[in-house]
Amino acid sequence: MPIIQMVILVNAATLELKKSDVYVVDQDMSDASRQLVDKLKGNPFFQITSITDNDHLADQQLLNGKAGVVLDIPENFEKHLKRNNQASLQLRVDAINGLAAELTWSYMNSVIVDYNNQIRASWMGVSKFDPPQKIEVSQRYWYNPSLIYSFFMAPGVLVILVTLVGMFLAAVNLVREKEIGTMEQLNVTPIKKYQFIAAKMIPFLAIALLDLSFGLLIAKMVFNMPFEGSLLVLYGFTTVFLLGVLGLGLLISVVSETQQQVFFVSYFFLLVFILMSGLFTPVESMPTWAQWLDHLNPMYYMMKVIRNVVLKGSGFFDLKYEFLSMLGYGVAMFSLAVMRYRKTA
Repeated sequence: MPIIQMVILVNAATLELKKSDVYVVDQDMSDASRQLVDKLKGNPFFQITSITDNDHLADQQLLNGKAGVVLDIPENFEKHLKRNNQASLQLRVDAINGLAAELTWSYMNSVIVDYNNQIRASWMGVSKFDPPQKIEVSQRYWYNPSLIYSFFMAPGVLVILVTLVGMFLAAVNLVREKEIGTMEQLNVTPIKKYQFIAAKMIPFLAIALLDLSFGLLIAKMVFNMPFEGSLLVLYGFTTVFLLGVLGLGLLISVVSETQQQVFFVSYFFLLVFILMSGLFTPVESMPTWAQWLDHLNPMYYMMKVIRNVVLKGSGFFDLKYEFLSMLGYGVAMFSLAVMRYRKTA
């Protein structure tokens, strides 16, 4: 399970857009329009699928998914540029995937702006109104200088791995005792309720931490993921996180009678937790009410913790709010599991 999740999901679950197919409708067929098309060809992000002067197939290309964007270059494009110092283009972007459409539009707009600047420089020269100074902006990406997406995804997939292993194993183990009838034998022993719940929790806590270690090793060996923080800090936070996750799993198991009930209820919580954890989309982009609701999501805190520890090298005091939140969540889940467990002979 760790190998499949780390190797496959980290590579497959990506929001990166590496290529966009462009269908060009060039009704001008001028030197200016050819320069624009050549500009697109020189960009590795865009792949020109076809160049035609007929517009009747453009919509069909979008409909069939053979093009992600249609660039319409109208007639007299070059003439309007030379005479009026302005011209119009039309972009038709497949927006089924809104994020991909925004990225495509942004990249295409960048190419067109660069083309426009070259046209101004070659045809009209630099305007006398342009300021003589030139502001140069240098950029530096911190914590992930090469913008490698797997460095962002691998810690998130690790959180899912640890959650799945810990929550499901703990929940299924306890309800299995009910189904095979051994729960009655345990109930007549003098063991206290909190001792019983803790005994069911500790082995799976160890298993989940072992899976975390295995996942970190795979991330380092396969993806060469850096590790800037402290292992002690990461394992300490993960232990507190697992206290809440395992407590929730045991709570679900305590109130369930069959494994089917456990699976249905667990999947409900896991889907909500994963989709709202910030694994794929930033929590800051969610509606305000969803951001407030996310404070009840333990994976929301753990996603922040593992990425900050692994990539930024954050310490305990940098993440003390997340620690206290997960500790409170863990204590609450453990207490509820103990309270809901009915020790009857």
